[in-house]
Amino acid sequence: MYEYIIGKVTFISPTYLVVEAHGMGYQIAMGNPYRYSAQLNQEVKIYLHQVIREDAHTLYGFNQLEEKQLFLRLISVSGIGPKSALAIMASEDHEGLIQAVETSDVTYLVKFPGVGKKTAQQMVLDLKGKLGELAGDVAVKATPAVTESQALEEALSALSALGYSEKECKRVEKLLKEEPVMATDEYLRLGLKLMMKK
Repeated sequence: MYEYIIGKVTFISPTYLVVEAHGMGYQIAMGNPYRYSAQLNQEVKIYLHQVIREDAHTLYGFNQLEEKQLFLRLISVSGIGPKSALAIMASEDHEGLIQAVETSDVTYLVKFPGVGKKTAQQMVLDLKGKLGELAGDVAVKATPAVTESQALEEALSALSALGYSEKECKRVEKLLKEEPVMATDEYLRLGLKLMMKK
């Protein structure tokens, strides 16, 4: 089992990034790969979790060890797979997620893509009282300047890849266009916050 990888970020897409280490490129699925835009072609350390299935071997990546631990707790819940867990974590509002679980706020939890009422109730049942030590905001590094249209397009692609419908993305796109120009990572984080307010 892998614990982490140290290597150079060589490619970023809406659902994964590629890290080159010792001559091999590792495809690593992430909730928000664009947070690494500032580190493109630079060395990074990414915590990993490997999932082996009959048809795929997938690496999931995390900026911090606490993120990885939160992911592992989420996938321990019946009805939440690795992709759903990444979508839940993509908003980077770990405080809000933990608070929702602790206060049994099912209404908040069902706003995540792929989480219905039954799964939200299961999250509360399985995780309540077990996430307190993971509380705390995750530090997010600044991203380099990109054109507004490119950054917005990348953020919308990432929202779509996380499981939000085209209709939901269009609604958020209108709101994001009203904001000042931002980096992809910032558009994505704001887009996820707007999705949670629906």
